[in-house]
Amino acid sequence: MEYIIGYKPIYVLYFFGENMDNKTFKKEVYKVSIFSIVSNVVLMIFKLIAGIVANSYALISDAVHTGSDVFSTFIVMIGVRISSKDSDDNHEFGHERFESIAAIMLAVILFITGIGICYAGISKIAKGDYEILEFGWLALSVAIISIVTKEVMYQYTIRVSKKINSGALKADAWHHRSDALSSIGSLIGVVGAMLGVPILDAISSLIICLFIFKVAVDIFLDAVSKLTDEACDKQTEEQLYKLIKSVEGVINIDNLKTRKFGNKVYVQVDICADKNLNLTKSHNIAENVEIAVLTEFNIVKECFVHVNPCESI
Repeated sequence: MEYIIGYKPIYVLYFFGENMDNKTFKKEVYKVSIFSIVSNVVLMIFKLIAGIVANSYALISDAVHTGSDVFSTFIVMIGVRISSKDSDDNHEFGHERFESIAAIMLAVILFITGIGICYAGISKIAKGDYEILEFGWLALSVAIISIVTKEVMYQYTIRVSKKINSGALKADAWHHRSDALSSIGSLIGVVGAMLGVPILDAISSLIICLFIFKVAVDIFLDAVSKLTDEACDKQTEEQLYKLIKSVEGVINIDNLKTRKFGNKVYVQVDICADKNLNLTKSHNIAENVEIAVLTEFNIVKECFVHVNPCESI
């Protein structure tokens, strides 16, 4: 708690700590990440063996893609480990922005993955190099299992990422979804090969890579916005305004600013209170504003309140 007293006006600056501790945040991410790593390793081995036995290039490529997801998850864990560190002398406001840096790295990897899928599809069409399947039923079964498994992993990861507002975890979730889309391409390719139309694999790959590019760009832009002090959306600011205005003792709001800081938000507000109130009562109003904001908005890390004097009404 800190007080700054000027000559005219007298004002109070008060700030509160996080309402979601770093240990809880890190625990949630690690739980999802370990689940992802184990699932991806098992799935990768399964796809690789099936691809070799069935002579399916699509399945072997899909296995490599699944393996890259393990690497991506490790990036998430490293990014979260750093971002969850407590404030220190060099980072007095915390390390949350490192999580956004991890999200940018994952977005780049996702984009490169899309390029790889796109290149493979174009090469197949240009060369007319289509695979001849053996044990088509095996390749078909593995492709279906992969789609279902990766979609379950996506749904689980994206749900937790929204719960804790983690950009890096959101990016990792979309790596799972991209793998599911890639497996759909493999499924179409297997079915096409079994029906004597193997070019379907290459065509589906080109369509899938477009979706991957879009997601990669969206994740990248979202992470950049959290590194450049972008304000919250208008709806969130309007909700903050209404909440602060409803606190007893707040006559008016002179100014309200927000800025994103990694997966957290800082709020700065200038409120107007009765000029005849003493310092203690002004402080109590500021404190009530802080508590209200931190209770209702779990994305807010700190809230700074500046009290201006004004005529009572």
